[in-house]
Amino acid sequence: MWCQRLAWLLRGQRGSPGRRWPVAAAPVRCCPTAPASPRCAWQLHQDHLELRYGATLMRLDFVWLRDHCRSASCYNAKTNQRSLDTASVDLAIRPQAVRVDETTLFLTWPDGHVTRYGLEWLVRNSYEGQKQQVMHPRILWNAEIYRQAQVPSVDCRSFLETDEGLKEFLQNFLLYGIAFVENVTPTKEDTEILAERISIIRETIYGRMWYFTSDFSRGDTAYTKLALDRHTDTTYFQEPCGIQVFHCLKHEGTGGRTLLVDGFHAAEQVLRRAPEHFELLAKVPLKHEYVESVGGCHNHMIGVGPVLNVYPWNNELYLIRYNNYDRAVINTVPHDVVRRWYHAHRALTAELRRPDNELWVKLKPGKALFVDNWRVLHGREAFTGYRQLCGCYLTRDDVLNTARLLGLQA
Repeated sequence: MWCQRLAWLLRGQRGSPGRRWPVAAAPVRCCPTAPASPRCAWQLHQDHLELRYGATLMRLDFVWLRDHCRSASCYNAKTNQRSLDTASVDLAIRPQAVRVDETTLFLTWPDGHVTRYGLEWLVRNSYEGQKQQVMHPRILWNAEIYRQAQVPSVDCRSFLETDEGLKEFLQNFLLYGIAFVENVTPTKEDTEILAERISIIRETIYGRMWYFTSDFSRGDTAYTKLALDRHTDTTYFQEPCGIQVFHCLKHEGTGGRTLLVDGFHAAEQVLRRAPEHFELLAKVPLKHEYVESVGGCHNHMIGVGPVLNVYPWNNELYLIRYNNYDRAVINTVPHDVVRRWYHAHRALTAELRRPDNELWVKLKPGKALFVDNWRVLHGREAFTGYRQLCGCYLTRDDVLNTARLLGLQA
């Protein structure tokens, strides 16, 4: 479905369906490789090389091919950084000779420099190859799917002291967007140690580590005993916080269950049933706003972005910005679009509010919850009595870095 949406977008940009980018001249050469490699053939065009390898047809611009050379003089394999000055490459460059064997593409440039590319490397790194790949493998879920998966919590000691425990936790988090750690000492200090195991803590207007009670100490509905509808946090940041940590330290009363909803699962249902709604939610920018003047806290923050954020090359969803409390006045949408946007927003909201998409969890002292704030919406039911949580926000890049160092795709 992601690729179908990409084709829809490209048709809107280029013209009628099936139209290809213009070619300045007829192909100069069409040359299949040796019989030993029937899966590969190539054509040399005026400004690019067309290369078919297996099922992938790639169009590789000559400047791109020169810029990405991995020879010792162009690329530092020790630091994994480019050495070639891209601005020095002639934008009209063409190879003097091209050769392809069973595994490798060879290009000889006018100055005699030879560039070699593995064909598998080109498939992985070409535009055509990338748009077929998933950046972040995930398991989309509703409440029943998540319960049937029986995703295990990770013990605090294993999480803190072993790579195996940490890797299991991160794999659960990457796949489902939520993960739990059990047997955590119910203090803010121990929760901080837990969070720092996977990331630098992101300090925000709420501080570094925060206590969370119903004392209305901040100008936010969360600091009350009222129910909170599903939402993502910090939509009013230009870059919303990536991960949120919750740990209930004490609750003497009733209610207060935590609500979790997989926003990507809901968005996928919208895409399947009404792709035009998905398209609009991914294109229309909105303002989100946080205004408070309580005690010594004076803040006015504004973040701008669409409700759904996708990678443009494969339309894979990577961020949902959904918070009806903090959405500002809609003044970035023209009249002829705004009603259609409301219909699209209503379709997504209906999916997010389906009872079978709601996972309800009772947080108790000792059980810490990590939430992917770019994917999973959270809320809570109203409660009575005294309820205290602590938590923090984590930097997304550091969490993903920790996962990659452990061999996970992130």
